[in-house]
Amino acid sequence: MDFITKELIYQKSSQEITSLLYEAAIDDLTNAIDDIHQKKYIDSNIKLKNVNDILQRLGVGLNYDAGIIADQLDALYNYMADRVIEGNLRKDPAILREVLEILTRISDAWNTALKEKPNTKADLKRQKTNAYEKHVLVYERDENTVEEGK
Repeated sequence: MDFITKELIYQKSSQEITSLLYEAAIDDLTNAIDDIHQKKYIDSNIKLKNVNDILQRLGVGLNYDAGIIADQLDALYNYMADRVIEGNLRKDPAILREVLEILTRISDAWNTALKEKPNTKADLKRQKTNAYEKHVLVYERDENTVEEGK
């Protein structure tokens, strides 16, 4: 994953940040599995701790007003976190590949939904601008009259 600055993060929507978190977790999980195969257990442990931190952040960021999907994602994040711990303790790539597959599917679905969803941030800004322009007073230079809504 590329280095991301704080400024770039502030420009992202919460949905885009979630996508970045999925990407980071997938990268760390993939690299941790490779580290286990190479018997680099300390490196894999660090990466797997990062994966669990990300899963925790994803769980904390859930919007429970969204309905049952939030509860299901919470349960899934907890399941994956438990499996990451088990895979780390046992140094078992098969357990970690299971988590990687689940996480990849969720990430793919999230990114698909993100691409299909219109850019609400730009739409909201456009709506605010249009609302502002409707109520702006414009002064004519040649005449001392005031027009509304132009």
